[in-house]
Amino acid sequence: MVVYIDLIFLMNLLIDAALLAVTAWLRKRKVVYWRLGLSAVVGASYVVMMFLPALSFLFTFLVKFLFSVVMLWIAFGFGGLQHYLRNLGAFYMVNFAAAGGIIGIHYLLQSSSEIWNGIWYSASGGLGFSLQVGAVFTLVLFAIVLFWFKGVVSTRRRQEMMTSYLADIQVRIGDAVVNCTGLIDTGNQLTDPLSRLPVMVMEASLWKNFLPDLEGGEGRGNQADNLIVKWTEDESFPWRDRLRLVPFRGVNKGSQFMLALKPDEVAVRKDGGEFITSRVLVGLDGGSLSAEGRFQAIIHPALIEDSAESGSSKGTETASPSGAAGPPFNGYAKSG
Repeated sequence: MVVYIDLIFLMNLLIDAALLAVTAWLRKRKVVYWRLGLSAVVGASYVVMMFLPALSFLFTFLVKFLFSVVMLWIAFGFGGLQHYLRNLGAFYMVNFAAAGGIIGIHYLLQSSSEIWNGIWYSASGGLGFSLQVGAVFTLVLFAIVLFWFKGVVSTRRRQEMMTSYLADIQVRIGDAVVNCTGLIDTGNQLTDPLSRLPVMVMEASLWKNFLPDLEGGEGRGNQADNLIVKWTEDESFPWRDRLRLVPFRGVNKGSQFMLALKPDEVAVRKDGGEFITSRVLVGLDGGSLSAEGRFQAIIHPALIEDSAESGSSKGTETASPSGAAGPPFNGYAKSG
């Protein structure tokens, strides 16, 4: 059998460098390329040692662990014991995720005969498995698994960040009460140009039991013009004096109109605090504000700021949610 040590070294060099780069991304560490490259060289050199019989004593758990410790020290420095242990934990988590992904995908692609041919039994009754994976196949799967891993972690981070800006909302108009989850968006500056009231956007479907002939897609553009005329002329509709037409600029920067309602009261509850205000308009959006259904409303930051300044907030407030810059919602801009 011919073994190409240079190819083995190069392949492990690339793998170690990728693992260290993903670890740096996961820990939000600045990558110093020469340190990362030197650390990858140390890791790849260890693999080459297994072809030297005189160094076979190095292939123990303790030596393998010490090599990983040295690699992380070279790549990221020490920076304190707690900091170093977190780097070590992230490094092994990335390693295990990559190795498990490669083995799992390889298993899915194998036929039943290949799986059974790789199983063997020892004389003492033990069960073993042999796994043969090509170098190119390993590199391709390794890249796919790491890309997949980064995507899962990024999605998780976005969800956790968004959760910190979610709040419970209760809107009351007369005897009608609607409850939903809203996203506090400090980038939302939509206001009514006439009354200067802030506009909180809600999915129109939440009001389908109280508004006549409300169908999906209505509430904006030409549909808003038609609806406000239709409902204003309907003498049986009790909320005629609450209807408003709010201009805004959409994502495409085009001027549009949104149908809005003047509520009696809006309550925003978050982190044990309750902010209540009546100085707000509720805009109706005919679509879905969240593709994953995590929230059904966009909360204007003024709802919390005005309530807190006027002393109408209740409960215990550990921090004002409007003090942090929330994730921007690009659907609406300040009305002109």
